[in-house]
Amino acid sequence: MAEPSAATQSPSVSSSSSGAEPSAPGGGGSPGASPALEGKSCDSSCAVHDLIFWRDVKKTGVVFGTTLIVLLSLAAFSVISVISYLILALLTVTISFRVYKSVIQAVQKSEEGHPFKVYLDVDITLSSEAFHNYVNAAMVHVNKALKLIIRLFLVEDLVDSLKLAVFMWLMTYVGAVFNGITLLILAELLVFSVPVVYEKYKTQIDHYVGIARKQTQAIVDKIQAKLPGIAKKKAEKKAE
Repeated sequence: MAEPSAATQSPSVSSSSSGAEPSAPGGGGSPGASPALEGKSCDSSCAVHDLIFWRDVKKTGVVFGTTLIVLLSLAAFSVISVISYLILALLTVTISFRVYKSVIQAVQKSEEGHPFKVYLDVDITLSSEAFHNYVNAAMVHVNKALKLIIRLFLVEDLVDSLKLAVFMWLMTYVGAVFNGITLLILAELLVFSVPVVYEKYKTQIDHYVGIARKQTQAIVDKIQAKLPGIAKKKAEKKAE
């Protein structure tokens, strides 16, 4: 007599289990997650990766050349002058092209319309939802940066604070030799050259970087062993 009751109960059990499965994908995600924003961030990061590693030589060459010319211009002229010349150059190109197309249309008696109509019709408005998503994503990084600043300046870890002090002391010598624009130019040259070199000589570079890390870690361990507060913390962590 128990078998028919079990048989009658099994459809309800299977239906409830099958009904629970579709809700799993929705419930598994974290609240407030935006798949569209994650997809856009993934696409942008992939685009930057391809740009830095010169996957498309023409595109990378245009970006690298344009930014380098702008930085060199900023090194020679003021920011206001560079922005003004850039806007004037862009207006010269667009106005000349508009006048040229208007003359061609008048001579050929064609009705092609505005030459930039395709770009004028593009919807570039930013929705409030997309704006809030970008702000929330930026706030995550801002909060992490604030926590790191507080941790370093209030000396939560003495070694990390000393590292920052040494780095800032070295930067005083760098600032005495280079200005901000020069550092940006050097940074751009490094960004567009180091990844390619590393990709080509990855094995050799990793070998020497590993040796340098071991030696640096050995020095840091010796310094930490001589500092009583840090040695005590390490002993407590090991005891836990």
